Amino acid sequence: MPQGHSPPQEKPKNDDGYFEEMTKAVFRSGFRWEIVENKWPNFQKAFRNFSVDEVSAFDGRDVERLLEDSGIVRNGRKIEATIHNARALKATQTEFGSFVKFLRTLDDLEYKDRAKAISSRFRYLGRTGTFTFLWGVAEDVPEWEKR
Repeated sequence: MPQGHSPPQEKPKNDDGYFEEMTKAVFRSGFRWEIVENKWPNFQKAFRNFSVDEVSAFDGRDVERLLEDSGIVRNGRKIEATIHNARALKATQTEFGSFVKFLRTLDDLEYKDRAKAISSRFRYLGRTGTFTFLWGVAEDVPEWEKR
């Protein structure tokens, strides 16, 4: 795991849970994880408990509201990526039925190709973010050094 951090692993109960964990990976990127963890209850409130349906409907007013919310990390690119990711997840639901069904279509791929398939759909999930996200949702990932 990068920088010696090991976030907890748990299979989400639904697509909103996957979206929440994806958003954690986005906001942890380049930040001390403790800062994000300490603010997480505020993130949950600000992003409507990570309802894919609700966040995918956010608009410019919501971005402005979030940029003014001192309870969260106010990074415009990450906020906009989160809204994009809600919309992309919603499109993935339409295409595959659910996010987890999309993940299962990637099971036979090498890790590098699975990560590329995910990061091509969703924003702000680079090399480390995708690994952290997949780790957090208890998907099979290679050892950090071997990926």
